[in-house]
Amino acid sequence: MEAHQPPEKTPDGHFVVIKGRKWRATDPLVPDDVGARLRQHLMSARRAVRSATSAGDASAERAARARVQRAKVALGERGTPWWEQSDGERRRRWEEGLADLDEQGPA
Repeated sequence: MEAHQPPEKTPDGHFVVIKGRKWRATDPLVPDDVGARLRQHLMSARRAVRSATSAGDASAERAARARVQRAKVALGERGTPWWEQSDGERRRRWEEGLADLDEQGPA
């Protein structure tokens, strides 16, 4: 797979396939601008996990992993599957997740 090509999706669109492994796809209803902001939070939190792990700071690592979880849930990649939620539940999920992450600020 080349970097500019989107990953393969399952026929139902619920999962992407990367190196033969299925991962839950991001909720397709998440607006592009919101998704971009959530991915920025996700990548920042992942960097914070790496830094905390390297520093041996268990408390910071737990906080960073909680931010990763919050971003993944907001994107629809974890938690209740987005295809089992109503449109209103889906919107609330990403709006509340983004508000929470914005409030927490950068790592």
